[in-house]
Amino acid sequence: MLEFDLATHLDNLITLGSQWGLRVLGALAVLILGRWIAKRLRSITHEALGRTGMEPMLIPFTTSMVYWGLMAFVGIAVLGLFGVPTASFVAVIGAAGLAIGLALQGTLANFASGVMILTFRPFVVGHVVEVGGTVGTVAEVGLFSTDLNTFDNIRVTIPNSQIYGQTIKNFSANQTRRVDMIVGVSYGDDLEVARNTIMEVLRSDPRVLSEPEPVVAVSELGDSSVNFVVRPWCDRTEFHPLRFELTRRFKVELENAGCSIPFPQRDVHLHEVA
Repeated sequence: MLEFDLATHLDNLITLGSQWGLRVLGALAVLILGRWIAKRLRSITHEALGRTGMEPMLIPFTTSMVYWGLMAFVGIAVLGLFGVPTASFVAVIGAAGLAIGLALQGTLANFASGVMILTFRPFVVGHVVEVGGTVGTVAEVGLFSTDLNTFDNIRVTIPNSQIYGQTIKNFSANQTRRVDMIVGVSYGDDLEVARNTIMEVLRSDPRVLSEPEPVVAVSELGDSSVNFVVRPWCDRTEFHPLRFELTRRFKVELENAGCSIPFPQRDVHLHEVA
C-alpha cells in the first residue's frame, strides 16, 4: 500500500512538474526575450530622437516610456501563461490609472503643456517673452514649469499650463523690431519743420535702419497737440536704448527748431452773473 501511494505521488509530481515546468520555462523565455526587445527598442528610439533634434530633456523620458510600456505588456503576457485572468488585471490597472489621473490632473496638464513647449519651441532659453502675463528673459524651460527673469531681476516661475494654449509674445524671435512713438507739437508750430526735424533725428542715429524706411506722419489732431506717429526700425537688441535716446533728442531738437512740446491744458471761462 505504501509503495502504491508513493508511486501515485511521484506520478502527480511528475505531472505537475511537466505542466508548471513548461509554464515557468515559457514565462522565463517571454520575460528574457521581452526585456531584450524593450531594451533594443529603447536604444533605437534614443538614437532616432537624437537625430531629429528633439529637446534633450524629452529624450530620456520618451525612451523610458517606450521601455516600461513594453515591459508592462511583457508582464501581462507572463501572468497569462500562469493562468492569471489578465483582462480583469488590465481593467484594474486602467481604473487605477484613471483615479491617479483625476487626482493629478493639474500636474498632468502642466506636464503635457511642457512636452508641447519643448517639442514645438515657441521660445528657448535667452529669449525675451511675455507669457502668463509676465515679461522677462527665459531662464529655464522644464517639463512642469518655466522660469523667467524679469527686467528688475526677479525670478518668476510660471506653470506650463498657464503658458501653452495662451497668447505667447516672443520679442526675440525676429531680428528687427519697430519702435512705435507718438510725438506731439503745438497747433501754432510749423508741421513741416517739425516733421523734418524728427526725420533728421532719425537719420542721424546709426541704430535706425534705412530698410524698412522710418515712417513719420501726422496721425491725430489731439486736444492740445498735433500728434506725429514715428515708426523707425532697429535691431531687436537696440530697441529700448534707441527708444530712450530718441525720446530725449526729439524734445531737444524740436525746441531748438522753434517747436514746442505741448502739455494738456484746459481753458476756464468765467461769466459774470448780474
